[in-house]
Amino acid sequence: MDRDEENYYGKHGEPRKFDPKFRGPIHNRHCTDIICCVIFIVVILGYIALGVVAWVHGDPRKVIYPTDSYGQFCGQKDTLNENKTILFYFNILKCASPVVLINLQCPTTQLCVSKCPDRFATYIDVQASYRYRPDQWNYFRQFCKPGFNNPRKSVAQVLRDEDCPSMIIPSRPFLKRCFPDFSTKNGVLTVANQTTFKDGRGKTRNVTDLREAANGINNVLDARSVGMKIFEDYAISWYWILIGLFIAMMLSLLFLVLLRFTAGVLFWIFIFGVIGIIGYGIWHCYWEYDHLKGIPGSDLTVYDIGFQTDFKVYLQLRQTWLAFMIILCGVEVIIILMLIFLRNRIRIAIALLKEGSRAIGYIMSTLFYPIVTFLLIAICISYWAVTAVFLATSGEAVYKVMANQTLCKYANLTCDPETFNTTNVTKLCPGAQCTFAFYGGESLYHKYIFIFQLANAFVFLWLVNFAIALGQCTLAGAFASYYWAYRKPADIPLWPLFSSFGRAIRYHTGSLAFGALILAIVQLIRVILEYLDHKLKGTQNSFTRFLLCCLKCCFWCLEKFLKFINRNAYIMIAIYGKNFCTSAKEAFFLLMRNVVRVAVLDKVTDFLLFLGKILVAGGVGVLAFFFFTQRIPVFAQEVPMLNYYWVPLLTVIIGSYLVAHGFFSVYAMCVDTLFLCFCEDLERNDGSTAKPYFMSASLHRILGKKKLSPKKA
Repeated sequence: MDRDEENYYGKHGEPRKFDPKFRGPIHNRHCTDIICCVIFIVVILGYIALGVVAWVHGDPRKVIYPTDSYGQFCGQKDTLNENKTILFYFNILKCASPVVLINLQCPTTQLCVSKCPDRFATYIDVQASYRYRPDQWNYFRQFCKPGFNNPRKSVAQVLRDEDCPSMIIPSRPFLKRCFPDFSTKNGVLTVANQTTFKDGRGKTRNVTDLREAANGINNVLDARSVGMKIFEDYAISWYWILIGLFIAMMLSLLFLVLLRFTAGVLFWIFIFGVIGIIGYGIWHCYWEYDHLKGIPGSDLTVYDIGFQTDFKVYLQLRQTWLAFMIILCGVEVIIILMLIFLRNRIRIAIALLKEGSRAIGYIMSTLFYPIVTFLLIAICISYWAVTAVFLATSGEAVYKVMANQTLCKYANLTCDPETFNTTNVTKLCPGAQCTFAFYGGESLYHKYIFIFQLANAFVFLWLVNFAIALGQCTLAGAFASYYWAYRKPADIPLWPLFSSFGRAIRYHTGSLAFGALILAIVQLIRVILEYLDHKLKGTQNSFTRFLLCCLKCCFWCLEKFLKFINRNAYIMIAIYGKNFCTSAKEAFFLLMRNVVRVAVLDKVTDFLLFLGKILVAGGVGVLAFFFFTQRIPVFAQEVPMLNYYWVPLLTVIIGSYLVAHGFFSVYAMCVDTLFLCFCEDLERNDGSTAKPYFMSASLHRILGKKKLSPKKA
């Protein structure tokens, strides 16, 4: 008698009293967490409204193209700035960092120019020599306001009215903005090989005073150069990367299919495969280490050569290969020790893997559901990014009255530069000017831009967690329908994946949104803590930094715990259809009552699947390494010429790992669902005629229960 026939009999061989209409606990449904569902829908509508408002007020061209103090884009066609594509800042010292310059603007007059200044000069010196050195004046005035050509105007009035900058310094364009041309000479920061400059206000200042305004600019410029080379590598190798990812997908599918038939054999094959690959890596590292012996320069240390963008430089050092060999040896020893101590538990996990593979074999569509989750998350990321950009560019040029008289009642009030000369302000406050103050706005919308950005981030986290929750609940429902089918596969519902998706959306949107909300709140707190940690890095308050570190650690642990609880709560929702809190409570106590099984089955299974990911990513990575380094003679002529061969190599390795993770995450969800269903089956049923087990006979035997068999004649 086979295992399917065994399910029809009780302990004494008589047929069980079975209701053919019974489909397990997954079909009796009602809407759960309705209030949270309504709130979730309202928040989504509000999020859409926020995006529309941001789209109306924002202008992404402010990020891409620089804007002068008059609100005109540099290089804009059919304007006076058509041939002036670079933005020049009157006083770069007022700017905090390149990020502020690009996104939030800088509180100083900004003009569009055709080129950046290439010399040191001050308005005081130029004005003093304009009579006998008119060429200097003609050069300097191209960085003044358009139309200004009055070198006789006093220096104080020019600086007050911001007709011209007090100084210009050698600069070079970066992201279409003029930044100081920094360089280092013998470890000393310089600009055009000078360490001091005149600020145009009678003082001589050190070049280091510009450091705050352009902190890390040289590193950013170097990164830009590296970024261009990386982009070129992607442009000529993208199809080979896709081929590598396709191979990873086929290996992942092959791995899952083989688990159904030869889980035990395949497990030991790929275990020894991983050990063999690492062993080859150890031998290769030793060979490279020994081969470099005696070669000049190979005995240098990584510290001696410092940071290099060309990774090949490090491969010429014996120390690099020694470090690789030590790391691989450590990994090899850890894997072998884990296999020795977990060998008995591994045998138990293999049985559950077989059952999971059988379930996926009946519901193959589940393997491709991660594509749906990926698309939903991609939509969320795209909408969040676009909304964030439009919000960040919602600011408009704000002009304020700048008056010499301290008693001027119009001082610091907003004004319109186009109509300012027609007002009475200039009469009541002689010398007053309507000058650019900042980018922003004084409307209610502009005052709460930061709050809107925070809300944008929060709803984004909420939606992403909801998409993940929907995927987990959908897969759990599909696999639960397999487990609770009394006759497998005859009683498995038609289109179980689509039916599960419909149930999750129709009945449990509120519960999924509730779980996602809790997780989103914790993640937002973690983001805020990371922001505070970044801001407080330069402080000397050790207690504050220690407290912040503790908070970050605690909330990291809390997030991991909530993800574990949510995952099992969604499985219980898929099985019973109860609300989130009840499902989370029941899942938690169910796991606590079976804590040993959780450790043995769940964690060991996760470990096996992780090794599978390593095997897929490592195998494809080794193949990609030999291909891109032209070590495969058959394809040597097909290898594209790359600046950095590690760019497509790392992309293939990381991409292969993610592809394997997508397939294996379905498998892990299947195993977790079957495990919880099994625990529920044991507690709800006793194997009697009235309460028969729903588990398959093979799972029944392996997990230690008495084998069901018909009564002997």
